[in-house]
Amino acid sequence: MDIFKFFFEHDLRLDKLKERHISEEPETSLSIEDFMKPDPTYSKFYLTGTRLEEKKFGLSILDRYPLILQKMEGIFEDCRHISKNGSSRKLSEALGTISIGDAILITQKTSTKLNPAALQVDDDSNVGHFKEELSKVLSEGIQVLYKEKAHDGFDLHLFSKKNINKELFYPLKELVGDSFRFFSINNKRIRSERQFYFETWTLNNPPHGAEEVLAETVL
Repeated sequence: MDIFKFFFEHDLRLDKLKERHISEEPETSLSIEDFMKPDPTYSKFYLTGTRLEEKKFGLSILDRYPLILQKMEGIFEDCRHISKNGSSRKLSEALGTISIGDAILITQKTSTKLNPAALQVDDDSNVGHFKEELSKVLSEGIQVLYKEKAHDGFDLHLFSKKNINKELFYPLKELVGDSFRFFSINNKRIRSERQFYFETWTLNNPPHGAEEVLAETVL
């Protein structure tokens, strides 16, 4: 059985990704118009899964991973997928050319000067080490997808200035069935590795913040 886990986190402040400089003016110098402006925010989504019987962990090892990828391609069908190895029209092609830790820029723009290689993650770093670079990309309305290492295979980690929760949720929900259980999970509620892997010990009583998605579930 496939256990598909869709972690989400919304309303994260984009300015928290930017570097702070001592020379910045204090907030007391801001005008009333500045205070009235909404803070730019972004969302992030983490897609992972478990082959329950085999106790294998990773999105790419799920039986329905090809169908998950097909749904993702439909969501981003009008976009270009730019990696350090070039540009692809299909997400599956871009993922096939990159390694664990590489990033793909997903955009409808015809050109960008941004370099996906500047966002590459290695074994000694993580996404958090590239806050400034990530902020620049998201500020332009470009989405960033990481191919992240899992215990078995890989997971996908998506960052987006636009909250695309519904655009992701409903197509993926169509895969729900007897051999595919889907859990939508508020990442802010998950505080430990034990909670992250709840399916291994309390599948039918998930922790607070994790909700099973059924065919009739709506947002």
